[in-house]
Amino acid sequence: MKLAALTSGGKDSIFAVHLAQLAGHEVTHLVTIKPDRDDSYMFHSINIHLVEMISRACGIPLVVETSRGEKEEELADLERALGALDVEGVVVGAIESVYQGSRVHRICDDLGLEVVEPLWHRDPEQLLRDMISVMDIRIVQVAAMGLDEKWLGRVIDSATIDELLELSRRYRIHICGEGGEYETLVLDAPFFTSRIEILDTETVWMGDMGAFTVKDARLASK
Repeated sequence: MKLAALTSGGKDSIFAVHLAQLAGHEVTHLVTIKPDRDDSYMFHSINIHLVEMISRACGIPLVVETSRGEKEEELADLERALGALDVEGVVVGAIESVYQGSRVHRICDDLGLEVVEPLWHRDPEQLLRDMISVMDIRIVQVAAMGLDEKWLGRVIDSATIDELLELSRRYRIHICGEGGEYETLVLDAPFFTSRIEILDTETVWMGDMGAFTVKDARLASK
């Protein structure tokens, strides 16, 4: 099936593309919604500018639609982007978010598109371990108890997952960050022909949350 992939550059959306390809689907477009505000209910914004580089890294064309990021109204921006594409379905990286999942389903129903959700209701720990086995993932935003400045820019590896499990037991955070506890950026994945190399960053800490912004990066050989 020809699919468009909703893509933020984070681990969930990128891994969903990988699994869709393994299942035999053809991902013909990456679709990114760029919200004008950081508190969009639907769309990831941290380091969203790097999705263009991800498109070049994997050779999949990118469609970008801007949005004011206003609750519910931003759905029309997504519908406009998807409605312009010659695809049969949409692959999404939703794990447990009913809010996001139900709205994507509604849009796709209106457009006559199938929804492919390869991560839906997967065991979070096993899912995260599967992700790190094939992708280079960095934490680029944190907003939860137990996640301090030291987590910004950190690679997610086995030791990181073990710490996230402990924080989940102590503070009930979702270890995949499904509740907004943290956001990620993927620098390499199986379908990338080049990897992203970070050259310059800026870290900002604001009381109980922080962001790791990539100011400069380039494509490098794998």
